[in-house]
Amino acid sequence: MKRSALILISVSVLGVFAHLAVPQEVFAIPVPTVQFGVEDAGEPSTLSTALQVMFLLTVLTLAPSILILMTSFSRFVIVLSFLRQAMGTQQTPPTQVLIGLALFLTFFVMSPVLSEINDKALQPYLNEEITQGKALEVAQTPIKTFMLKQTREKDLALFINMDQGERPETLDDVKIQSVVPAFVISELKTAFQIGFLIYIPFLILDMVVASILLSMGMMMLPPVLISLPFKLMLFVMVDGWHLTVGSLVKSFA
Repeated sequence: MKRSALILISVSVLGVFAHLAVPQEVFAIPVPTVQFGVEDAGEPSTLSTALQVMFLLTVLTLAPSILILMTSFSRFVIVLSFLRQAMGTQQTPPTQVLIGLALFLTFFVMSPVLSEINDKALQPYLNEEITQGKALEVAQTPIKTFMLKQTREKDLALFINMDQGERPETLDDVKIQSVVPAFVISELKTAFQIGFLIYIPFLILDMVVASILLSMGMMMLPPVLISLPFKLMLFVMVDGWHLTVGSLVKSFA
């Protein structure tokens, strides 16, 4: 114990002398400082640029919600998830692959809408031909038209009736606040309907395999283990990915 204490004291003394012998500038590491503040804008253009940057950051923050709730992305990703569960392949294809496929299919379907927004709203705004408010008003027209085309009248009427404001006379007068939730629940119902139709052939195959195994007395063998290769073979033989993706894209026509 005394020996350990002497070693500890010696190391501490050496450390102190080493710290005193080395100049303090060696240990001085420059650390940058960050300052936040509100200052008076010298010119109106400076304030306008700051507001544009703030608006851009706000749009980027809401971009995931806009992608999920106001485009065809939700239908694609839900149906593809149903397809993977119906085949019983667990995590194959991986979730990242399904989301990536749904994302690029969304860009493909929404390309006419995005082109119209770019030509009529974004480019005139960047060229300072229209104001920011006018650009937002023009930009929401194509996306609202797309959503109304895919929205059921029953779902749209539900949110219009719950709105305490003035009743719209035409579809153009319907507020975007009513169109978005109506579009979402319509997409959910459509996606579940397509998912049910996808499940039927795989479910029939599972039932046939289970009946055969039961008749052979092989009750301890999981039917899913035997039906999985047959489901994969059936899906590949009918070119399932081509049919599924083609039908999904055509459902937005």
